[in-house]
Amino acid sequence: MAGALTDVLGEVLVAADGEEVAVSALAARGVSLVGLYFGCSLGGPCAQLGASLAAFYGRFRGEAAAGGGQRLEIVFVSAEQEQQQWQEAVRAMPWLALPFADKHRKLKLWNKYRVSNIPSLIFIDASTGKVVCRNGLLVIRDDPEGLEFPWGPKPFSEVVAGPLLRNNGQTLDSSALEGSHVGVYFSAHWCPPCRSLTRVLVESYRKIKEAGQKFEILFVSADRSEDSFKQYFSEMPWLAVPYADEARRSRLNRLYGIQGIPTLIVLDPTGEVITRQGRVEVLNDVECREFPWHPKPVLELTDSNAVQLNEGPCLVLFVDSEDDGESEAAKQLIQPIAEKIIAKYKAKEEEAPLLFFVAGEDDMTDSLRDYTNLPEAAPLLTILDMSARAKYVMDVEEITPEIVEAFVSDFLADKLKPEPI
Repeated sequence: MAGALTDVLGEVLVAADGEEVAVSALAARGVSLVGLYFGCSLGGPCAQLGASLAAFYGRFRGEAAAGGGQRLEIVFVSAEQEQQQWQEAVRAMPWLALPFADKHRKLKLWNKYRVSNIPSLIFIDASTGKVVCRNGLLVIRDDPEGLEFPWGPKPFSEVVAGPLLRNNGQTLDSSALEGSHVGVYFSAHWCPPCRSLTRVLVESYRKIKEAGQKFEILFVSADRSEDSFKQYFSEMPWLAVPYADEARRSRLNRLYGIQGIPTLIVLDPTGEVITRQGRVEVLNDVECREFPWHPKPVLELTDSNAVQLNEGPCLVLFVDSEDDGESEAAKQLIQPIAEKIIAKYKAKEEEAPLLFFVAGEDDMTDSLRDYTNLPEAAPLLTILDMSARAKYVMDVEEITPEIVEAFVSDFLADKLKPEPI
Protein backbone atom coordinates (compact mmCIF):
# COMPACT_ATOMS: atom_id res chain seq x y z
CA MET A 1 0.00 0.00 0.00
CA ALA A 2 2.73 2.46 1.01
CA GLY A 3 4.22 2.55 -2.49
CA ALA A 4 1.00 3.50 -4.27
CA LEU A 5 0.00 6.06 -1.64
CA THR A 6 3.50 7.53 -1.49
CA ASP A 7 3.39 8.04 -5.25
CA VAL A 8 0.18 10.05 -4.75
CA LEU A 9 0.81 11.86 -1.46
CA GLY A 10 4.58 11.87 -0.93
CA GLU A 11 6.44 10.60 2.12
CA VAL A 12 4.80 12.58 4.93
CA LEU A 13 1.57 14.31 5.89
CA VAL A 14 0.87 16.80 8.67
CA ALA A 15 -1.49 16.33 11.63
CA ALA A 16 -3.50 19.09 13.36
CA ASP A 17 -0.84 19.46 16.07
CA GLY A 18 1.88 19.99 13.46
CA GLU A 19 3.40 16.55 13.87
CA GLU A 20 4.51 14.75 10.71
CA VAL A 21 2.87 11.42 9.93
CA ALA A 22 4.55 8.98 7.56
CA VAL A 23 2.30 7.90 4.71
CA SER A 24 3.66 4.39 5.17
CA ALA A 25 2.17 4.37 8.71
CA LEU A 26 -1.40 4.48 7.38
CA ALA A 27 -1.27 0.77 6.55
CA ALA A 28 -0.60 -0.11 10.19
CA ARG A 29 -3.73 1.81 11.15
CA GLY A 30 -5.83 -0.38 8.87
CA VAL A 31 -6.58 2.41 6.38
CA SER A 32 -8.04 1.00 3.16
CA LEU A 33 -9.58 4.17 1.72
CA VAL A 34 -8.25 7.73 1.57
CA GLY A 35 -10.45 10.76 0.95
CA LEU A 36 -8.67 13.64 -0.78
CA TYR A 37 -10.41 16.78 0.46
CA PHE A 38 -9.75 19.72 -1.87
CA GLY A 39 -10.85 22.90 -0.12
CA CYS A 40 -9.94 26.05 1.79
CA SER A 41 -10.55 27.68 5.17
CA LEU A 42 -12.64 30.55 3.88
CA GLY A 43 -16.41 30.78 4.28
CA GLY A 44 -19.07 29.44 1.96
CA PRO A 45 -19.36 25.83 0.78
CA CYS A 46 -16.06 24.70 2.35
CA ALA A 47 -17.13 25.97 5.77
CA GLN A 48 -20.54 24.30 5.39
CA LEU A 49 -18.88 21.00 4.55
CA GLY A 50 -16.56 21.12 7.57
CA ALA A 51 -19.06 20.09 10.26
CA SER A 52 -20.68 17.27 8.29
CA LEU A 53 -17.31 15.91 7.13
CA ALA A 54 -15.97 16.00 10.70
CA ALA A 55 -18.99 14.05 11.97
CA PHE A 56 -18.64 11.56 9.11
CA TYR A 57 -14.91 11.12 9.76
CA GLY A 58 -15.54 10.82 13.49
CA ARG A 59 -17.52 7.63 13.00
CA PHE A 60 -14.50 5.96 11.43
CA ARG A 61 -12.20 7.32 14.15
CA GLY A 62 -14.63 5.81 16.64
CA GLU A 63 -14.14 2.42 15.02
CA ALA A 64 -10.39 2.76 15.48
CA ALA A 65 -10.81 3.73 19.15
CA ALA A 66 -12.93 0.60 19.65
CA GLY A 67 -10.09 -1.53 18.27
CA GLY A 68 -11.61 -2.12 14.86
CA GLY A 69 -8.95 -0.35 12.81
CA GLN A 70 -9.34 2.97 11.02
CA ARG A 71 -10.65 2.12 7.56
CA LEU A 72 -10.81 5.71 6.32
CA GLU A 73 -8.35 8.61 6.41
CA ILE A 74 -8.96 12.09 5.05
CA VAL A 75 -6.15 14.22 3.58
CA PHE A 76 -6.67 17.96 3.17
CA VAL A 77 -5.30 19.34 -0.12
CA SER A 78 -5.48 23.05 0.51
CA ALA A 79 -6.22 25.88 -1.89
CA GLU A 80 -4.70 28.34 0.61
CA GLN A 81 -2.12 30.76 -0.71
CA GLU A 82 -0.95 31.99 2.71
CA GLN A 83 0.78 29.67 5.19
CA GLN A 84 -0.89 31.25 8.23
CA GLN A 85 -4.35 30.58 6.79
CA TRP A 86 -3.29 27.02 6.02
CA GLN A 87 -2.02 26.49 9.57
CA GLU A 88 -5.24 27.83 11.08
CA ALA A 89 -7.28 25.57 8.82
CA VAL A 90 -5.24 22.45 9.61
CA ARG A 91 -5.34 23.08 13.38
CA ALA A 92 -9.15 23.00 13.21
CA MET A 93 -9.28 19.69 11.30
CA PRO A 94 -9.21 16.21 12.86
CA TRP A 95 -7.63 14.64 9.78
CA LEU A 96 -4.26 14.91 8.03
CA ALA A 97 -3.05 17.44 5.48
CA LEU A 98 -0.61 17.69 2.61
CA PRO A 99 2.32 19.89 3.78
CA PHE A 100 1.93 23.54 2.77
CA ALA A 101 5.43 23.59 1.29
CA ASP A 102 4.60 20.74 -1.10
CA LYS A 103 2.96 23.10 -3.58
CA HIS A 104 4.13 21.18 -6.63
CA ARG A 105 2.47 17.99 -5.44
CA LYS A 106 -0.69 19.92 -4.63
CA LEU A 107 -0.94 21.16 -8.21
CA LYS A 108 -0.24 17.68 -9.54
CA LEU A 109 -3.11 16.30 -7.45
CA TRP A 110 -5.52 18.98 -8.68
CA ASN A 111 -4.55 18.12 -12.25
CA LYS A 112 -4.45 14.35 -11.78
CA TYR A 113 -7.99 14.24 -10.42
CA ARG A 114 -9.33 17.02 -12.66
CA VAL A 115 -10.60 19.06 -9.72
CA SER A 116 -12.52 22.03 -11.13
CA ASN A 117 -14.19 23.46 -8.03
CA ILE A 118 -14.07 23.31 -4.24
CA PRO A 119 -14.98 21.77 -1.95
CA SER A 120 -14.34 18.42 -3.60
CA LEU A 121 -13.87 15.02 -1.98
CA ILE A 122 -12.39 12.12 -3.96
CA PHE A 123 -11.99 8.65 -2.47
CA ILE A 124 -9.01 6.57 -3.59
CA ASP A 125 -8.05 2.98 -2.81
CA ALA A 126 -5.17 3.03 -0.33
CA SER A 127 -3.54 -0.07 -1.81
CA THR A 128 -3.59 1.00 -5.46
CA GLY A 129 -4.08 4.78 -5.47
CA LYS A 130 -6.94 4.37 -7.95
CA VAL A 131 -10.14 6.39 -7.77
CA VAL A 132 -13.05 4.65 -6.05
CA CYS A 133 -15.53 7.54 -6.00
CA ARG A 134 -15.16 11.01 -7.50
CA ASN A 135 -18.09 12.64 -5.74
CA GLY A 136 -17.52 12.05 -2.05
CA LEU A 137 -19.73 15.02 -1.09
CA LEU A 138 -22.76 13.03 -2.21
CA VAL A 139 -21.52 10.03 -0.21
CA ILE A 140 -21.59 12.12 2.96
CA ARG A 141 -25.10 13.32 2.16
CA ASP A 142 -26.52 9.97 1.04
CA ASP A 143 -24.72 7.63 3.44
CA PRO A 144 -23.85 9.66 6.57
CA GLU A 145 -23.48 6.51 8.67
CA GLY A 146 -20.95 4.99 6.25
CA LEU A 147 -23.03 1.84 5.81
CA GLU A 148 -22.12 1.48 2.11
CA PHE A 149 -18.35 1.78 2.67
CA PRO A 150 -16.19 1.75 0.50
CA TRP A 151 -18.61 3.24 -2.07
CA GLY A 152 -17.00 1.61 -5.10
CA PRO A 153 -18.48 1.96 -8.59
CA LYS A 154 -21.35 -0.28 -9.62
CA PRO A 155 -22.51 -1.17 -13.14
CA PHE A 156 -24.72 1.41 -14.84
CA SER A 157 -27.49 -1.19 -15.24
CA GLU A 158 -27.56 -1.70 -11.48
CA VAL A 159 -27.48 1.98 -10.55
CA VAL A 160 -30.17 2.98 -13.06
CA ALA A 161 -32.48 0.04 -12.32
CA GLY A 162 -36.11 1.06 -11.89
CA PRO A 163 -38.91 2.86 -13.73
CA LEU A 164 -38.13 5.65 -16.22
CA LEU A 165 -40.45 8.32 -17.61
CA ARG A 166 -41.39 9.85 -20.93
CA ASN A 167 -42.80 13.37 -20.94
CA ASN A 168 -46.25 12.07 -21.89
CA GLY A 169 -46.42 10.23 -18.56
CA GLN A 170 -45.58 6.81 -20.00
CA THR A 171 -43.45 4.63 -17.72
CA LEU A 172 -40.82 2.19 -18.99
CA ASP A 173 -38.50 -0.11 -17.11
CA SER A 174 -34.79 0.70 -17.30
CA SER A 175 -34.30 -2.60 -19.14
CA ALA A 176 -35.55 -0.68 -22.20
CA LEU A 177 -32.06 0.83 -22.41
CA GLU A 178 -30.39 -2.55 -22.97
CA GLY A 179 -28.66 -2.92 -26.33
CA SER A 180 -28.56 0.85 -26.98
CA HIS A 181 -25.97 3.54 -26.77
CA VAL A 182 -27.07 5.80 -23.91
CA GLY A 183 -26.41 9.46 -23.26
CA VAL A 184 -26.75 10.18 -19.54
CA TYR A 185 -27.68 13.85 -19.47
CA PHE A 186 -27.16 15.85 -16.26
CA SER A 187 -28.94 19.15 -16.69
CA ALA A 188 -31.38 21.66 -15.18
CA HIS A 189 -33.81 24.31 -16.38
CA TRP A 190 -32.28 27.05 -14.19
CA CYS A 191 -28.92 26.65 -16.00
CA PRO A 192 -28.72 28.75 -19.24
CA PRO A 193 -25.92 26.64 -20.84
CA CYS A 194 -28.07 23.57 -20.16
CA ARG A 195 -31.06 25.00 -22.01
CA SER A 196 -28.84 25.99 -24.95
CA LEU A 197 -27.37 22.49 -25.14
CA THR A 198 -30.79 20.85 -24.85
CA ARG A 199 -31.99 22.65 -27.99
CA VAL A 200 -29.00 21.30 -29.94
CA LEU A 201 -29.28 17.87 -28.34
CA VAL A 202 -32.93 17.49 -29.39
CA GLU A 203 -31.85 17.83 -33.01
CA SER A 204 -28.90 15.48 -32.55
CA TYR A 205 -31.18 12.88 -30.96
CA ARG A 206 -33.60 13.12 -33.87
CA LYS A 207 -30.84 12.76 -36.49
CA ILE A 208 -29.29 9.75 -34.76
CA LYS A 209 -32.65 8.00 -34.40
CA GLU A 210 -33.59 8.75 -38.03
CA ALA A 211 -30.28 7.21 -39.12
CA GLY A 212 -31.43 3.95 -37.54
CA GLN A 213 -29.00 3.99 -34.63
CA LYS A 214 -30.03 2.45 -31.31
CA PHE A 215 -29.63 5.46 -29.06
CA GLU A 216 -31.44 6.75 -26.00
CA ILE A 217 -30.87 9.71 -23.71
CA LEU A 218 -31.57 9.60 -19.99
CA PHE A 219 -32.22 12.95 -18.31
CA VAL A 220 -30.95 13.17 -14.72
CA SER A 221 -32.41 16.40 -13.38
CA ALA A 222 -30.70 18.92 -11.14
CA ASP A 223 -33.81 21.11 -11.08
CA ARG A 224 -34.83 22.72 -7.81
CA SER A 225 -38.47 21.71 -7.91
CA GLU A 226 -40.67 19.12 -9.56
CA ASP A 227 -42.56 21.86 -11.43
CA SER A 228 -39.30 23.07 -12.99
CA PHE A 229 -38.42 19.48 -13.86
CA LYS A 230 -41.77 18.93 -15.58
CA GLN A 231 -41.52 22.19 -17.53
CA TYR A 232 -37.99 21.37 -18.72
CA PHE A 233 -38.71 17.71 -19.42
CA SER A 234 -41.69 18.69 -21.60
CA GLU A 235 -39.12 19.91 -24.18
CA MET A 236 -37.31 16.55 -24.28
CA PRO A 237 -38.22 13.56 -26.50
CA TRP A 238 -36.20 11.07 -24.41
CA LEU A 239 -36.39 9.35 -21.03
CA ALA A 240 -35.84 10.65 -17.51
CA VAL A 241 -35.27 9.36 -14.00
CA PRO A 242 -38.38 10.37 -12.00
CA TYR A 243 -37.71 13.60 -10.13
CA ALA A 244 -39.06 12.11 -6.92
CA ASP A 245 -36.40 9.38 -7.04
CA GLU A 246 -33.72 11.57 -5.53
CA ALA A 247 -31.67 8.59 -4.34
CA ARG A 248 -31.28 7.20 -7.85
CA ARG A 249 -30.46 10.60 -9.31
CA SER A 250 -27.81 11.04 -6.62
CA ARG A 251 -26.34 7.58 -7.24
CA LEU A 252 -25.94 8.40 -10.94
CA ASN A 253 -24.20 11.66 -10.03
CA ARG A 254 -21.88 9.69 -7.75
CA LEU A 255 -21.22 7.02 -10.37
CA TYR A 256 -19.90 9.55 -12.87
CA GLY A 257 -18.41 12.09 -10.43
CA ILE A 258 -20.46 14.97 -11.79
CA GLN A 259 -18.98 18.33 -10.76
CA GLY A 260 -20.95 20.64 -13.02
CA ILE A 261 -23.77 20.85 -15.54
CA PRO A 262 -24.54 20.41 -18.35
CA THR A 263 -22.72 17.09 -18.62
CA LEU A 264 -23.46 14.39 -21.19
CA ILE A 265 -21.86 10.98 -20.58
CA VAL A 266 -22.09 8.65 -23.60
CA LEU A 267 -22.18 4.90 -22.88
CA ASP A 268 -21.79 1.93 -25.20
CA PRO A 269 -24.48 -0.82 -25.24
CA THR A 270 -22.67 -2.64 -22.41
CA GLY A 271 -22.82 0.41 -20.14
CA GLU A 272 -19.13 1.32 -20.46
CA VAL A 273 -18.21 5.00 -20.86
CA ILE A 274 -17.27 6.04 -24.41
CA THR A 275 -16.81 9.72 -23.60
CA ARG A 276 -17.46 12.13 -20.77
CA GLN A 277 -17.29 15.00 -23.27
CA GLY A 278 -20.64 14.44 -24.94
CA ARG A 279 -21.45 18.13 -24.64
CA VAL A 280 -18.37 19.09 -26.65
CA GLU A 281 -18.96 16.32 -29.19
CA VAL A 282 -22.58 17.31 -29.83
CA LEU A 283 -21.64 20.95 -30.35
CA ASN A 284 -18.68 20.08 -32.61
CA ASP A 285 -20.55 17.47 -34.68
CA VAL A 286 -24.02 18.89 -35.30
CA GLU A 287 -24.63 16.41 -38.14
CA CYS A 288 -23.72 13.50 -35.81
CA ARG A 289 -21.49 11.93 -38.44
CA GLU A 290 -19.02 10.74 -35.81
CA PHE A 291 -21.58 9.27 -33.36
CA PRO A 292 -21.02 7.63 -30.85
CA TRP A 293 -18.06 9.97 -30.51
CA HIS A 294 -15.17 7.76 -29.52
CA PRO A 295 -12.44 10.06 -28.15
CA LYS A 296 -9.78 11.30 -30.53
CA PRO A 297 -6.19 11.36 -29.33
CA VAL A 298 -5.67 14.84 -30.80
CA LEU A 299 -8.34 17.54 -31.08
CA GLU A 300 -8.51 20.67 -33.17
CA LEU A 301 -9.03 23.52 -30.71
CA THR A 302 -12.44 25.16 -31.14
CA ASP A 303 -14.71 27.51 -29.20
CA SER A 304 -16.77 24.57 -27.95
CA ASN A 305 -13.91 22.37 -26.70
CA ALA A 306 -11.70 25.18 -25.36
CA VAL A 307 -13.34 24.61 -21.95
CA GLN A 308 -11.22 21.45 -21.72
CA LEU A 309 -8.11 23.63 -21.39
CA ASN A 310 -9.21 24.21 -17.78
CA GLU A 311 -9.36 20.50 -16.94
CA GLY A 312 -5.61 19.96 -16.62
CA PRO A 313 -2.33 20.35 -18.52
CA CYS A 314 -2.79 20.49 -22.29
CA LEU A 315 -0.25 20.20 -25.07
CA VAL A 316 -1.18 22.75 -27.72
CA LEU A 317 0.64 22.93 -31.05
CA PHE A 318 -0.07 26.28 -32.71
CA VAL A 319 0.14 26.19 -36.52
CA ASP A 320 -0.45 28.50 -39.47
CA SER A 321 -3.95 27.47 -40.55
CA GLU A 322 -3.74 29.55 -43.74
CA ASP A 323 -1.91 26.50 -45.09
CA ASP A 324 -4.79 24.04 -45.68
CA GLY A 325 -2.73 20.96 -44.89
CA GLU A 326 -0.90 22.36 -41.87
CA SER A 327 -3.47 21.46 -39.21
CA GLU A 328 -3.93 17.90 -40.44
CA ALA A 329 -0.17 17.38 -40.73
CA ALA A 330 0.24 18.65 -37.16
CA LYS A 331 -2.38 16.19 -35.91
CA GLN A 332 -0.63 13.33 -37.64
CA LEU A 333 2.67 14.39 -36.12
CA ILE A 334 1.31 14.45 -32.54
CA GLN A 335 -1.08 11.49 -32.76
CA PRO A 336 1.37 8.57 -32.24
CA ILE A 337 2.77 10.26 -29.13
CA ALA A 338 -0.71 11.03 -27.78
CA GLU A 339 -1.85 7.45 -28.43
CA LYS A 340 1.18 6.06 -26.59
CA ILE A 341 0.55 8.27 -23.52
CA ILE A 342 -3.18 7.49 -23.47
CA ALA A 343 -2.56 3.73 -23.78
CA LYS A 344 0.05 3.78 -21.01
CA TYR A 345 -2.30 5.40 -18.51
CA LYS A 346 -5.34 3.45 -19.64
CA ALA A 347 -3.44 0.25 -18.79
CA LYS A 348 -3.09 1.67 -15.26
CA GLU A 349 -6.81 2.57 -15.25
CA GLU A 350 -5.89 6.23 -14.96
CA GLU A 351 -6.72 9.29 -17.03
CA ALA A 352 -3.94 10.56 -19.26
CA PRO A 353 -2.02 13.43 -17.63
CA LEU A 354 -2.20 15.52 -20.82
CA LEU A 355 -4.80 16.47 -23.40
CA PHE A 356 -3.53 17.12 -26.94
CA PHE A 357 -4.66 19.93 -29.25
CA VAL A 358 -3.75 21.57 -32.53
CA ALA A 359 -4.66 25.27 -32.76
CA GLY A 360 -4.99 27.19 -36.01
CA GLU A 361 -5.53 30.90 -36.50
CA ASP A 362 -8.84 32.40 -35.40
CA ASP A 363 -10.20 34.84 -32.83
CA MET A 364 -10.34 32.24 -30.08
CA THR A 365 -6.72 31.18 -30.65
CA ASP A 366 -5.65 34.83 -30.74
CA SER A 367 -7.37 35.37 -27.39
CA LEU A 368 -5.63 32.31 -25.97
CA ARG A 369 -2.24 33.57 -27.12
CA ASP A 370 -2.97 36.99 -25.61
CA TYR A 371 -4.18 35.52 -22.29
CA THR A 372 -1.14 33.26 -21.95
CA ASN A 373 1.27 35.86 -23.38
CA LEU A 374 2.58 33.52 -26.08
CA PRO A 375 4.65 34.71 -29.05
CA GLU A 376 3.01 34.86 -32.48
CA ALA A 377 5.33 32.21 -33.89
CA ALA A 378 3.96 29.23 -35.81
CA PRO A 379 4.62 26.43 -35.40
CA LEU A 380 4.80 26.85 -31.62
CA LEU A 381 4.80 23.89 -29.24
CA THR A 382 3.40 24.55 -25.76
CA ILE A 383 2.01 22.88 -22.67
CA LEU A 384 -0.54 25.06 -20.88
CA ASP A 385 -1.53 24.38 -17.28
CA MET A 386 -4.31 26.85 -16.53
CA SER A 387 -4.96 25.73 -12.96
CA ALA A 388 -1.30 26.25 -12.07
CA ARG A 389 -1.18 29.40 -14.22
CA ALA A 390 1.95 27.96 -15.87
CA LYS A 391 3.16 27.43 -19.41
CA TYR A 392 6.00 25.54 -21.04
CA VAL A 393 7.12 26.74 -24.47
CA MET A 394 9.27 25.17 -27.20
CA ASP A 395 9.84 27.74 -29.93
CA VAL A 396 11.79 26.05 -32.72
CA GLU A 397 11.70 26.41 -36.51
CA GLU A 398 10.70 22.80 -37.14
CA ILE A 399 8.60 20.56 -34.90
CA THR A 400 9.51 16.89 -35.27
CA PRO A 401 8.08 13.79 -33.53
CA GLU A 402 11.34 13.48 -31.60
CA ILE A 403 11.07 17.05 -30.31
CA VAL A 404 7.44 16.53 -29.25
CA GLU A 405 8.19 13.23 -27.53
CA ALA A 406 11.16 14.67 -25.64
CA PHE A 407 9.10 17.73 -24.64
CA VAL A 408 6.29 15.54 -23.28
CA SER A 409 8.69 13.18 -21.51
CA ASP A 410 10.52 16.05 -19.82
CA PHE A 411 7.21 17.57 -18.71
CA LEU A 412 5.98 14.31 -17.20
CA ALA A 413 9.34 13.87 -15.44
CA ASP A 414 9.13 17.42 -13.99
CA LYS A 415 12.27 18.44 -15.86
CA LEU A 416 10.82 21.56 -17.51
CA LYS A 417 10.87 24.98 -15.88
CA PRO A 418 7.46 26.68 -16.01
CA GLU A 419 6.87 30.27 -17.03
CA PRO A 420 3.98 32.13 -15.36
CA ILE A 421 0.76 32.81 -17.24
